[in-house]
Amino acid sequence: MGFEASVAAMEWRDTGILLSIRHHGETSAIVEVFTPGHGRHAGVVRGATSRKLGPVLQPGAQLDLHWRARLEEHLGAYSVELQRSRAVQAMGSRLALSGLNAVCALLAFCLPEREPHAALYLRSEQLLDLLGQDELWPLAYLRWEMALLEELGYGLDLSVCAVTGAGEGLAYVSPKSGRAVSQAGAGDWADRLLPLPEVMLGRGAADSAEIAAALRVTGYFLTEKLAPALGHRPLPEARGRFVERVG
Repeated sequence: MGFEASVAAMEWRDTGILLSIRHHGETSAIVEVFTPGHGRHAGVVRGATSRKLGPVLQPGAQLDLHWRARLEEHLGAYSVELQRSRAVQAMGSRLALSGLNAVCALLAFCLPEREPHAALYLRSEQLLDLLGQDELWPLAYLRWEMALLEELGYGLDLSVCAVTGAGEGLAYVSPKSGRAVSQAGAGDWADRLLPLPEVMLGRGAADSAEIAAALRVTGYFLTEKLAPALGHRPLPEARGRFVERVG
């Protein structure tokens, strides 16, 4: 029983989204993938620069993954097969390409290594499947980024005013607690609060300016709450480029 469990821990199969790739030796690469069952997980791919695998190993690609290692804590090696490429959709527009880069970079930045986040994985897969639909993507990305904060313990509570308990007239977000504050509840503190775009409440026009304003709010919590917990590393530049393109 113990031996079988040990063997199982050193070999697994899963699906996954390719987040990043960096060369390792002459023909291999170290890839990072996001999987539903094993979280963000790195491994070596032999022959990554070959004609067969080179076109497959592109950020955002959906892969069938088989991981093996002598010991569980080792880096290990992947054998991979392509399930779905997103390269054509990503290259279809500048918005799609910058969006894909932002998602992959943020996941690689935020996620703890080898810690499953199955719900976030599903949302990430669904978001990437919308690549190329530029009219839907900015709003879908905003909702994904809000879900990312929630999943990692920094979610925003926009249900009622933190001061009055009212569900109407919500106009601000507390930068300290991430809770909504109404116009009436803000009082003299209004200038110290973050503006709350209606799109974050599921209302309003959801135009580019509104979504860009909402991404400045989520960006605040990514920068001021999440990043310090990760060693005060700066957010990936890819996210900033995407937000600029949206706005």
